[in-house]
Amino acid sequence: MNEVVMPRLSDTMEEGTILRWLVRDGEPVRRGQELVEIETDKATMTYESDLDGVIEIVAAEGEELAVGAVIARVGEAGAHAARETSGAGADEHTITTGEPSAAQQPGAAVPAPRTESIHEAVPATAPATSGESDGERVKASPLARRIARESDIDLHTLTGTGPGGRIVKADVQAAAGRELAAGAPSAETGVNPPRVGPAVGVTTAKGGTIELELSRTQQTIARRMAESKATIPHFALQADIDMEDCVALRVELKGLGQTGAPTYNDMIVKACALALREHPRANSSYRDGRLQLHSRVNIGVAVAVDSDEPAGGALIVPTVFDADIKSLGEIARETHTLAARVRDGSITPPELGGGTFTVSNLGMFAVRSFTAIINPPQAAILSVGSVAPRAVVRESGEIVARQTMTVTLACDHRILYGADAARLLTRIRELLEQPASLTL
Repeated sequence: MNEVVMPRLSDTMEEGTILRWLVRDGEPVRRGQELVEIETDKATMTYESDLDGVIEIVAAEGEELAVGAVIARVGEAGAHAARETSGAGADEHTITTGEPSAAQQPGAAVPAPRTESIHEAVPATAPATSGESDGERVKASPLARRIARESDIDLHTLTGTGPGGRIVKADVQAAAGRELAAGAPSAETGVNPPRVGPAVGVTTAKGGTIELELSRTQQTIARRMAESKATIPHFALQADIDMEDCVALRVELKGLGQTGAPTYNDMIVKACALALREHPRANSSYRDGRLQLHSRVNIGVAVAVDSDEPAGGALIVPTVFDADIKSLGEIARETHTLAARVRDGSITPPELGGGTFTVSNLGMFAVRSFTAIINPPQAAILSVGSVAPRAVVRESGEIVARQTMTVTLACDHRILYGADAARLLTRIRELLEQPASLTL
């Protein structure tokens, strides 16, 4: 039988999670047929079969596996039935579990631990159980069952929000948070926890604590940003940009009645792309003591993703490819579409890779300035503050109110020196202060 392994669906992917099988164990599949939904570090992807045959599912829904690990096998008709009849057959891999199998009756003696063939231990078509012994089965992911056991939560009291009403990790974490917030009695004593007084030690003075497991995307962001700050020698330059003409241009474009008029961020993306084309060193990467100069100018646009989960949302960076040769209107339409695809979860890994420079904008939150962390292996990132009227002193000494924006350029000192970065930032400012050049 041919093995189907966990694919590498992005350049930073190391593990993937089986979210949902789209076929049943033992079902015939054909080349190009969608097999499974996989959650990567960046997005959720549907993986297609590149083989014809009968599928034998190995990895269960909710299971996290490293890239290259076997998730299924595809073989000729009859091979799957023969394997089931002969037990483990040629598959010598076993796993150890301390939980009773679904076939065992409540109250039956359970050896601990025991081993069983992997295709018997994790059949994808059998409903996941809560681990309770009252005879009623609850659809829940393996991770949700583990968290429920550790938090002493009865899965029968929860309503699942996963596919087909399946209870997932977030459902259990939410229930744990509600119990803690309500001051639930201790599972051992049945007594409500005492109020924290001024004499209580530092450890208990914080009250109850909930540990929230980060999503795969959040874990990847945390790891990459920590690596960036630890390994890249950052330095930052800041500049104020007169945005009066950009404000006037945007009003004019909106007045034309066109849908999706360019935003200030679209103008910034275009200005950065043109400036990078003129300063190719800033459009490069540092790899093993060498610079890799990139022929294409691809601008990543940071998009915040909100979430109702206690652990919060994430920051996703889709890419506007060849932004230097696209019109301002094309950039506006593309950034709008990419942001919508990020927020509805339909963005794909190819749309999230290949960036050579990043723009991160918090101006919509009235943030005046900030310094973002470089997205490796890029040379720099531009942090954008709000556009607002501020007092400006003219050469004559007159104080006037002008629409102004503060930007901060964080750079990798291995690639760009101070003067290099200053020239790039000056060119970006010039383009934005004379925005007619962005429409050519």
